[in-house]
Amino acid sequence: MDTKDVIVIGAGLAGLTCSVKLAEYGNHVKLFSPSPSERSQSVMAMGGINAALDNKGQEDSPSQHYTDTINGGQNINNHSAVEKLTQDAPTIIEWLSNIGTSFTRDENNNIDQRYFGGQKKKRTVYAGARTGKQVVTAINAMARKYEEEHLIERYIGWRFLSVLLNEDDKCNGVILINELTDEIKAFTSDCVVIATGGTNRIFGKISGSQQNDAGTTARLLRQEIKLANLEMIQYHPTTIKTPVKNMLITEAARGEGGRLYTMRDDKKWYFMEEWYPELGALMPRDVVSCSIYKVCNQHNLGIDAEDYVYLDVSFLPEETVKVKLDEVYEVCTKYLNLDPTKQPIPVYPGIHYFMGGILTDDEHKTSIKNLYAIGECSVQYHGANRLGGNSLLGAIHGGFIAAEEINNQPEPNKNTNQLVNALLEDELLEYDHWKKSQSSDYISSYKIEQELSDIMNKAMGIYRDETTLKEALNQLEKLEEKEIYSHESYYEYILIKSLIQLAKAFIISALERKESRGAHQRIEYPEMDERYQKTTVIQLINNEYRISFNDTDEKMGW
Repeated sequence: MDTKDVIVIGAGLAGLTCSVKLAEYGNHVKLFSPSPSERSQSVMAMGGINAALDNKGQEDSPSQHYTDTINGGQNINNHSAVEKLTQDAPTIIEWLSNIGTSFTRDENNNIDQRYFGGQKKKRTVYAGARTGKQVVTAINAMARKYEEEHLIERYIGWRFLSVLLNEDDKCNGVILINELTDEIKAFTSDCVVIATGGTNRIFGKISGSQQNDAGTTARLLRQEIKLANLEMIQYHPTTIKTPVKNMLITEAARGEGGRLYTMRDDKKWYFMEEWYPELGALMPRDVVSCSIYKVCNQHNLGIDAEDYVYLDVSFLPEETVKVKLDEVYEVCTKYLNLDPTKQPIPVYPGIHYFMGGILTDDEHKTSIKNLYAIGECSVQYHGANRLGGNSLLGAIHGGFIAAEEINNQPEPNKNTNQLVNALLEDELLEYDHWKKSQSSDYISSYKIEQELSDIMNKAMGIYRDETTLKEALNQLEKLEEKEIYSHESYYEYILIKSLIQLAKAFIISALERKESRGAHQRIEYPEMDERYQKTTVIQLINNEYRISFNDTDEKMGW
């Protein structure tokens, strides 16, 4: 098989893994990202990575991992993709261990595992409360090796503008902009892999990194790519508010035995244990988040009449909190001035993960030929609710699958230089037009972005209703008409305009799914409806949003 030139956009776990595996096959990779891998959102992952290793003698198996994942996703996951994901998980853990990931070990020197939400077995492999950092470090070291061999080239400081399409509408490269210099440049390749993470910036200060600004997904929407399940937004049950952002209290705290409670009749009420006695606080995240919402908003039993309940780990051994949950201890002492070995932690659900994004099939192909998507930006494994511990697994697995698929593809047709130059010239003309038209009399892009996040947080909460969603759509259309001053940043200008279009796709998707399933709860339609046991697919064609409900295992047909 001929070697290929591949562009990977995004240097977190998904992009890093894909780059390393492509290089292993002998392909040449250009790896683009706004910042180094060490600053990617992947390093923020605390809890762990799922695999049915059965190190705890509980007779765990990949088939049980599959069942839990499908049940957690409320049956709108891609079933065949999930089957391969769960079957491959033990091999991925072995690979990670072999390349130097420092997983926590038990007394027998086996890789340790613990409980995580939505799973009845100790299945989550971890490295203290810093699993993401350890995994990124190991894979990044592999990437450095291939950089020395000139199989991987890194480009830092670049953001996505558009894909290059040849005469056959196949993707053969990208147009990017350097954020520091405003240089706009075309890069050609045989295939492109998108690994840009979730659509965080639409919602403002959430638990994730603002580096994941949704710009690539938004710009691809303008190029008629199919997006899916945008209404499926995961609220992590246990976040804390700080002056900077919402910060995560990892699910590992509950996996180690932490309990959720509020006060009722002057007594501690462990509501999850009463409502869900089998798994208690380790129910899937959508269930726990909805339960906390009900406690605070329907029962009016939030602590001190505020929107939060307590997560208590103070009864656990001090070593468990300070060692196994070291980052929880650090976050609480640093940001809350609270010692979790002695005091309960005030928590409330906050936006954490996007199950929706770019539609991909089993091989991580998108609806644009020769364009792949992996990691959180792609839709495949998680359905209506992601299980904790499946995000790192899905990112790494996606890197494996896309690299293998690309390596086995015949060499595609290249763009002609004439076509590349014409497409680049179009982008440069847009830039020149922006330069000449900007006026400080326009509304600041910062203000527009704040309005956008306010609209989206109000409309796309844990519970949604038709009136609020329609009002949000109306507000977004008005926001779209405003003239934007972007403080001498062309990228910020095109970003905010594109994000408004993407936000409308979120709202339309939520309006069209007339049921309650997983992370999508509609007040007017409180029950799950079998007619919607499908993937929500949305496209923007000629400025018109087209939506359909497709089979979950749909192939891309090329």
